Amino acid sequence: MTQTLQRQLTPRHITFMALGMCIGAGLFLGSASTIQLAGPSLLFAYLFGGTMIFIIMRALGEMAAHEPIAGSFSAYAHKYLGPFAGYLTGWNYWILMMGVGIAESTAVGIYMKAWFPASPQWIWAFASVAMIGGLNLMAVKVYGELEFWFALIKVLTVVAMIAGGCAMIWLGWGNGGKPIGLSNLWTHGGWFPNGITGMVLALPVLVFSFGGIETIGMAAAEAAQPERTIPRAVNSVIWRILIFYIGSLFVIMAIYPWNALGTQGSPFVTTFARLGIPQAAGLINFVVITAALSSFNSTMFSGSRMLHSLATKGQAPMAMGRLSAQGVPVRGVLVTLVFLLFGVLMNYLVPGRIFGMMMSILAFNTVWTWGMVLVAHWRFRRQQPVPLAFRLRWFPLSSVVCLAFLAFVLVMLGYSADTRVALYVGVIWLALLTVGYRVGGIEQRMRMASA
Repeated sequence: MTQTLQRQLTPRHITFMALGMCIGAGLFLGSASTIQLAGPSLLFAYLFGGTMIFIIMRALGEMAAHEPIAGSFSAYAHKYLGPFAGYLTGWNYWILMMGVGIAESTAVGIYMKAWFPASPQWIWAFASVAMIGGLNLMAVKVYGELEFWFALIKVLTVVAMIAGGCAMIWLGWGNGGKPIGLSNLWTHGGWFPNGITGMVLALPVLVFSFGGIETIGMAAAEAAQPERTIPRAVNSVIWRILIFYIGSLFVIMAIYPWNALGTQGSPFVTTFARLGIPQAAGLINFVVITAALSSFNSTMFSGSRMLHSLATKGQAPMAMGRLSAQGVPVRGVLVTLVFLLFGVLMNYLVPGRIFGMMMSILAFNTVWTWGMVLVAHWRFRRQQPVPLAFRLRWFPLSSVVCLAFLAFVLVMLGYSADTRVALYVGVIWLALLTVGYRVGGIEQRMRMASA
């Protein structure tokens, strides 16, 4: 058996992996609810939030290009902040991937019921787990190709919506030949109809739409020529995501008054229907299913690789570190698969509540992961004797501003009753991990692994 992960992921694979995780069901179906919080000022919120995420990704990309190792931010936390920090970060990220995977497999079940209303939701959730799990047992290049095609469907849909919307705005397509113009952006209460407060309240919500972009770091250990691949992916993907999100939201709010959105279903469905596509609802349903499968695919990949990395450091059972002849952590995939089957059970027991439950408790895990990236990067920079070719600009000011922003997001999680549970669950989870580290023999296994 080979003892190393295989470097078979190209820049095309890695770029679309990150796009696949970030462009999900929330954009296609949930954008209207976010618009209700901030109105047109949501565009400015995305610019600011996107800038913060770009800082995080530049910091992660700098470390990943210089040290493309399995486990990414967990391994960097282990090396630069200590084994305990790496242990907490790795297991925290694994449980985050499990929660996202359960939510995405649930989304597949929900949207498949639109076509097969008589079928139980858990059947489709189980089918998605079995399919994605089986594909992740193959060589990593198979995963990369699958993710490319999944993500491409979403990207083409967003581009088509933006192009069609622009034709409606300036050429009058779907509006009797009369251009709609841009006045809807400011004639219904101005750019800030709910004041600055509305935009601020939207920031924590929109930040999590970027969740999963850190997959770029997880893929570094299996990237071909990571010193070139990772910087290119980091620089390109954030701008593409901003263009897709800001571009689509700009078009949507120009076509429809912001305070009328959400009353007629997904803005994407409505826009395609006005362009003369009667099957718009079925089209978007198909895209949302592929979006969920795409995110689920990346979740399975990231979760199994994190288990592999933890095992090599003695922070998880050593069997999780073994690789197949194709360089795949098969046991890590299988363990991840078993835990995701718990989501199938939840789909059987509480099908109507599971999606919201998962998404409401995962916010803390995301903030922790991004915060550890920045703190580990700070220590990484202090140990570099010469400037690196690919680096975070305006360091350390940019890191300080971004850490303050993440702290603000945590405060806002506690401020809202809908998201406060994320803090409770996050703190309890960290406490359980700490107990496991101190009394569960983790330190002894780490010494054995390093011996």
